[in-house]
Amino acid sequence: MSLTNDPAVTVDIAKELGLLAEEYEKIKTILGRNPNFNEISIYSVMWSEHCSYKNSIKWLKTLPREGSRLLAKAGEENAGLVDIGGGLACAFKIESHNHPSAIEPYQGAATGVGGIHRDIFTMGARPIASLNSLRFGNLNEEKTKHLLRGVVKGIGDYGNAFGVPTVGGEVFFDECYNTNPLVNAMSVGIVKVGKTVSATSHGVGNPVFIVGSATGKDGIHGASFASHDISEDSHEELPSVQVVIHLLKNFCWKLHLKQ
Repeated sequence: MSLTNDPAVTVDIAKELGLLAEEYEKIKTILGRNPNFNEISIYSVMWSEHCSYKNSIKWLKTLPREGSRLLAKAGEENAGLVDIGGGLACAFKIESHNHPSAIEPYQGAATGVGGIHRDIFTMGARPIASLNSLRFGNLNEEKTKHLLRGVVKGIGDYGNAFGVPTVGGEVFFDECYNTNPLVNAMSVGIVKVGKTVSATSHGVGNPVFIVGSATGKDGIHGASFASHDISEDSHEELPSVQVVIHLLKNFCWKLHLKQ
């Protein structure tokens, strides 16, 4: 249902929201009509690189997806799951928060760590360790120093508050990362085989509880900004509302109760 003051959706609006013209046409085919503004906004978020990996998924699919010890296939659950023997399984998840950290280094890095811990414990596993791999620009630049301080503090503060130690990491500096740092975080957890919780639920009447902060003024687009290209010129124009959106994402606990 569209609000009365919403603009009529056109291909130009779709492009402004980050969709391609061919994606807009595909949405019309799927719906069998022209989408309203709310619908095109939802598609723009869910089909963004940040949410669906629409550009990198073809490379991710080339990685191994089968194995005798593999208890969850790639993309099947919130995190990977490998049988390590003795009735135990190792759950692990890696996530990048490059663009969020470039805009707001402390919150961007902290919520990146929170997101992967969330994906571990929502599988029923207990996070026991975290790792990170970081790339920054020229350390003589004030901007790089600012990003480095914020990212390192964000990773440390969230891990300390969560009670999960950072057991390993690496950091490198190169001028190619002056504008966009790389902030990759990894969480590792342990769970008994057969005691995991699925990310999917089936049947009518399953309640879903979402707990977190209210959505910011940018609404659902606060998360999709992380898919935009960041340059020296556009850096200041991008919203920082991702702090709110990602806090909501990372502190949400999804509870699926099967009938």
